[in-house]
Amino acid sequence: MRLYKDERTALFIDGSNLYATAKALGFDIDYKSLLTHFETNTRLMRANYYTALMDDAEYSPIRPLIDWLDYNGFMVVTKPAKEFTDAQGRRKIKGNMDIEIAVDVMELSPSLDHIVLFSGDGDFRSLVQAVQGKGCRVTVISTMAVRPPMVADELRRQADQFVDLASLKNIIGRAPSGNRNNDRDNDRDQNPDQSFEEFAEI
Repeated sequence: MRLYKDERTALFIDGSNLYATAKALGFDIDYKSLLTHFETNTRLMRANYYTALMDDAEYSPIRPLIDWLDYNGFMVVTKPAKEFTDAQGRRKIKGNMDIEIAVDVMELSPSLDHIVLFSGDGDFRSLVQAVQGKGCRVTVISTMAVRPPMVADELRRQADQFVDLASLKNIIGRAPSGNRNNDRDNDRDQNPDQSFEEFAEI
């Protein structure tokens, strides 16, 4: 990945998309290492993490991760997720954060040189094109290493640079958590995203 020390950079992390991508590649994201990597190699202005939360849930499985990120250098953006039943009668949770990401990218882009988007969603192609027109360089991080690929071809082509998440495993990855239920109390500080699996269908 091309990073420059004097380049004003911001991270925009589509939480559920990044989780699903890392899971498909067989590792978890070490968010502390992720932040350190960008703080060390570029002029990091902001690290935004986006996810939906169940408002009425007594305990949200993603809450430990959200709390950890909040206290450790990330700006966390959330909104209520919505529950619905599909045509087959299955319970589904919907919480797309595309609009929130797009608004923040557009608002911050005049103060940035480099936007790093952790998502493979093709809906972001027009957003990437728009901020490129304002003079920002855009890196998209997702993966082509699984089948089907988790990055839309149109987004990958539009980006100034595409980085496969698989190539960052040794920098920002860690081994998947073990038994999530048994390890919950002991490992939460070290593995803040350990309970995210249940909520990754968003």
